Amino acid sequence: MRVLLGLGGNTGEVRRAFARALGELGAWPGVDRVVGASALYRTRAVGPEQPDFLNMAALVVVSGSLLGFLELCQELERGAGRDRGGESRWGPRPLDLDLLLAEEAVHRGPRLTLPHSHFHERAFALVPAAELVPGWSHPLLGRTVGELAAEALARDPGAVERAARPDHP
Repeated sequence: MRVLLGLGGNTGEVRRAFARALGELGAWPGVDRVVGASALYRTRAVGPEQPDFLNMAALVVVSGSLLGFLELCQELERGAGRDRGGESRWGPRPLDLDLLLAEEAVHRGPRLTLPHSHFHERAFALVPAAELVPGWSHPLLGRTVGELAAEALARDPGAVERAARPDHP
């Protein structure tokens, strides 16, 4: 199954954290490979005063369970220094990995919701995602990722700014 993964961070060496996470993903059981990655985007932080975020998206082929993939992502976050228990909501973080959308899959559970419940509202997730899968349909809304990204940018044209393409596999 192909899974769209959102990457974000705004503390420490974010580009290095992204490259490391993408490089390590393919080495784990249940993850076949990283198929592609978007450019890097700079986005304004929401919530408490903090530095801007860097965001990107990656398309990952997962052969294991979605919950296993979620656990792997959380382990990679911890390895980058993230402390989910000690951080404030929408606060700064070195690495945030979000499962955004799985090809033609809907999952509702206590630990995982797919599509991500706010994916369709967030330009910082939609714009990088639209680089990789513009024609994928949001299974609950029946709209494409490209359409949703265009709408998000129309609502807030300065929401995301293309930064650069990081080094990654």
